[in-house]
Amino acid sequence: MRTFSCSAILFDLDGVLVDSTRAVDREWRTWARRKGVDGDAVMAIAHGVRTVEVIRQVAPHLDAEAEAAEIENEEAHDPDVVAMPGALELVRSIPTGRWGVVTSGTRLLASARLQFCGLPVPDVLITSDDVTNGKPHPEPYLKGAERIGIPAGECLVIEDAPAGIESARAGGMKVIGMASTYAPSKLARADGVVHKLGLIRVSGNGSGKLTIEVSRD
Repeated sequence: MRTFSCSAILFDLDGVLVDSTRAVDREWRTWARRKGVDGDAVMAIAHGVRTVEVIRQVAPHLDAEAEAAEIENEEAHDPDVVAMPGALELVRSIPTGRWGVVTSGTRLLASARLQFCGLPVPDVLITSDDVTNGKPHPEPYLKGAERIGIPAGECLVIEDAPAGIESARAGGMKVIGMASTYAPSKLARADGVVHKLGLIRVSGNGSGKLTIEVSRD
């Protein structure tokens, strides 16, 4: 077992709190076929970064912002998403105001997925609408820490993508990698790796700090 101490927890959304794999794959590949883009090339980079940045890489000739708005609107109305096992229990175990979500999706998309999955929409929800620089830049997680009112170095991040891990580390935060989207070897920059949220336990230690216990599989 590994133990961490922090004052707040910041979660990535897709691949951590919600399983949107089918919806993401279907919507991106549908878009790729329509635009004459290699769907496999899209999916190789689509996880953990902003939609607009994926489009800029795979289809620089298109209007990235317009295409991103179209894709995310379709995704926001796709109900083929479910809560990750243990997600609701985990967020309910964290004191109010001590957790938030930092996602590369839009606010519309993030709110829709949380609601589809029956998960609470936290007071702190940082989306692509709130930042200039997406992951792996530290801005998203630094903004999450700022909004939650906790110094960045006292926040713990739970992430499933290398770009998100780099974002959190660049912001001076500890990171638990979630091996749901990528193999553990791809998450080597995290401070610890789990395969499911049920292996994470959160408790208070009486000083305002949270104790995070991460069990082995």
